[in-house]
Amino acid sequence: MYLNGAWVAPEDAKVSVMDRGFLFGDAVYEVVPVYSRHPFRLEAHLHRLAHSLAAIGLENPHTIAQWAALVNHLSCAAEWADHSVYIQVTRGRMAVRNHVFPAEPVPTVLLFAEFLGAPSPEQVRDGVTAVSAADIRWLRCDIKSTSVLANCLLRQQSMVAGAAETVLFRDGFLTEGAASSIFVVKDGVLLAPMKNHLMLPGITYDVLLELAAAHGLPVDVRDITEAEVRAADELWLASSTREVLPIVELDGMKIGQKVGADNTARNGTAHGSRVAGKPGSIYAAMYGWYQAYKTEVMRHG
Repeated sequence: MYLNGAWVAPEDAKVSVMDRGFLFGDAVYEVVPVYSRHPFRLEAHLHRLAHSLAAIGLENPHTIAQWAALVNHLSCAAEWADHSVYIQVTRGRMAVRNHVFPAEPVPTVLLFAEFLGAPSPEQVRDGVTAVSAADIRWLRCDIKSTSVLANCLLRQQSMVAGAAETVLFRDGFLTEGAASSIFVVKDGVLLAPMKNHLMLPGITYDVLLELAAAHGLPVDVRDITEAEVRAADELWLASSTREVLPIVELDGMKIGQKVGADNTARNGTAHGSRVAGKPGSIYAAMYGWYQAYKTEVMRHG
């Protein structure tokens, strides 16, 4: 574990209770997936970290090269070949509790590694369930802030319901999941919500769109209505920790409808045999593309 310039054992890491990250959640974070000790799209993650820091008016304590050196050092030393590197930067401690920023903040910088597993074969084969909720979060979801209490409350709703995720809607439109990006498949087209201040610009989101383009799957990035989500042929969740998984049931209703066997997606992937409540054929194709990409690219940096 790295804390403020030193490599320490977790039990020896100490942060002041007057740290603004502890008192106000005045901090940002980043999670970098590492496969076979190779950080995946490290520069993209570090640029997203820089965006978050700039958005909260906190000077980046390190250059991209310095961050990369820290992440690579931790990736080589981690207990597991596949893991994630968690990065957190707070505005540091203050003498008295005050909402106003310190004039000369000294950031608290933390990095540590955690085991990174893959979705279970059962989840891939059978899919997962989800519930929906109104998106009660603030209006700067593009900032990867540690102030994620609203996300925790929303994710807890799905946990209590025995579901894998909470799909979020704001003013009748899809934003994302409580802890993932959400994708819709309709009539052989992959629909994705537009990146804006209401959702986190996900790295895995980018990967799925790139894979779709590379394999000829039509993509439409736009505002997606709640009605379109509920009428989807397929519904997916995606994140660096859960890769891509099919949502087969939303709020107790099965996703997808049986259609005529002569229907075929424009990319040549048959979806006419789509059965409600089961992972679809386009998901199966995307999962295969993702796993091949993981083997051929992610595990090589």
